[in-house]
Amino acid sequence: MLHMKHVDSESPSDVARWLQSETTNLWPALLGSLSLRRSRCIRKNCPACQSGEQHQSYVLYGRANGRRVAVYVPEELVPEVQRSLDNGRALQELLQQTAPRYVKALKRERTKAAKSKKSRAE
Repeated sequence: MLHMKHVDSESPSDVARWLQSETTNLWPALLGSLSLRRSRCIRKNCPACQSGEQHQSYVLYGRANGRRVAVYVPEELVPEVQRSLDNGRALQELLQQTAPRYVKALKRERTKAAKSKKSRAE
């Protein structure tokens, strides 16, 4: 996955370029979960509901402003929504990998700047 110089010598801009290159094909990206649910309908004598089979539908569950939200997903959109959820998980994983690399790069840059300042002062 790493196609550049060694992680121990990365600059913050190296990390940014790496993240940008890794995320190029991760759109659309969604967070949440897709569930197949079965529920009763509102019709009085529905054969599917009376048999216990009920009606199935897909729902995307997620969070917005700290609240759980549910959105109906038509069956023909399920593959695209699932791909988007897979991309969202991949993006989330990349962001988790990026955090320590970026902070280490910032610290290296700070140390380099301090050394440079010190050598100029001498």
